[in-house]
Amino acid sequence: MSIKNNQPDWDKIAEKFDVWLPHIAPVGEVLLAALDAKPGERILDLASGTGEPALTLARRLKGHANILGIDTADGMVRVAQAKVVKERLTGISFRCMPAEQLTLEDNTFDRVLCRFGVMLFTDPLQGLKEMHRVLKPGGRFALAVWSTPETMPTLHWAYETFKSRLPEDLHPPLAKVTSMGAPGLLQDLLNEAGFSGFSVEPRAFNYQFRSFDDFWDTVEASDILKQQYDALPQSERGKIRDEVGRFARDFIHDGQLRIPHEYLVAAGSK
Repeated sequence: MSIKNNQPDWDKIAEKFDVWLPHIAPVGEVLLAALDAKPGERILDLASGTGEPALTLARRLKGHANILGIDTADGMVRVAQAKVVKERLTGISFRCMPAEQLTLEDNTFDRVLCRFGVMLFTDPLQGLKEMHRVLKPGGRFALAVWSTPETMPTLHWAYETFKSRLPEDLHPPLAKVTSMGAPGLLQDLLNEAGFSGFSVEPRAFNYQFRSFDDFWDTVEASDILKQQYDALPQSERGKIRDEVGRFARDFIHDGQLRIPHEYLVAAGSK
């Protein structure tokens, strides 16, 4: 059975996507620790979006970075590159390029990373093969993908709320976003791509908000569900917020909203 894509228009929401960066920053920290990059090494960040975690790494390398970030969405690349200019960072740049067709030479990167990108590739296996191709022998990689649908509550709530109101081709992309989470699947793809010395481990972190209102403001500010909202009659839109709010009630503790999410980290060497 094919997996419906239904992804947001990443090019159009690029200017707004940064509202999510603080919430997924813990995953970037885990990846950077696993990557263990050293000053002067050549590093590739796949599906870099608006620049993270590549920008964080460049700041820490303090002028000794040699980082290329790529993304398929022009808007994302423009936002990321603007940060480089604004902060006057050196040794880092961003380019528009599909992960499945890297216009980069074989065996040229010491480190490769990808945060929440592989599952969104048009062809995840081909993207992993390209990652393997450009990585130097002995080079290290680290990547993160979302786990199973039930362990990604925020998107699961959206899917459950919209699925009876919209045709299938407009459902939130829960299946695509969690398509690498099935047990053993990521390991099999990495093996088929040519990797051998690696580990895949489950991890967890919380989205934390001061309240449900704070969470919902972030959802709306990011336009992450814009195509679903735009397809609804105006009279239905308030019902979406109320229904998601009912899902969220069980995750309010001491007045704050803490939503656990699970993901998988794969790391190893070529």
